[in-house]
Amino acid sequence: MKIRYLLDTVFLYHNNNDIMSVGDFMSKISNALTMLQLLQSGRKYSINELSNILEVSERMIRVYKEDLEKAGIYIDTIMGPYGGYVLNQSVRIPVRKFKLKDADLLNKYIDSEKDKDTKEKLVLLQDKIKGVYIGSKQEEKEMNLKDEIGKKYNILTRAIKEKRKVKILYYSYGKGENERVIDPAEMFLFQDGWYCAAFCEKKQDIRHFELKRIIKYELLDEKYE
Repeated sequence: MKIRYLLDTVFLYHNNNDIMSVGDFMSKISNALTMLQLLQSGRKYSINELSNILEVSERMIRVYKEDLEKAGIYIDTIMGPYGGYVLNQSVRIPVRKFKLKDADLLNKYIDSEKDKDTKEKLVLLQDKIKGVYIGSKQEEKEMNLKDEIGKKYNILTRAIKEKRKVKILYYSYGKGENERVIDPAEMFLFQDGWYCAAFCEKKQDIRHFELKRIIKYELLDEKYE
């Protein structure tokens, strides 16, 4: 019921805010649920950490917290320089998986829609569904490929040692596949998964990249300072 109320809350906000696109509406729900999944581990996350993981502003992290609390999912705030958000309740989160038939269902509505703007929004929504489906299938596949994770680790540690840039195709939650050029700085293990802390040229900031979500990678000859 709480998750259902969360969807209704965001939906009502969407209907009363013409600025928010269908794509933004879907991403907001996806990011709020992903944030909830992270907090369910019982670990304290700083706003900055959540912002980096979800690749949104710190202001949006606070918005997601407000939406979750409107749905009755209360998140504790620990104040101070080492503070952050902690979830002290158990919440049942629905499994979020799409099938290709879910995207295909939109075809008849896209074909029959006369309004150009609405049609474009439906096409965008269909593309996002397909992207989430393809990305999740790729992610499931790579989670079981320990040898492949090892290859990524070796390439990235070599890049750190030689100060070389790496081009990657990365799967982001709610955004699908996107290409990045990164300057790897450090490898670290978090919750049984390997991550690479790197400067992202696209975002012009430090980001944490989960190795299992790196779909393709290429060690470049170009070096960084």
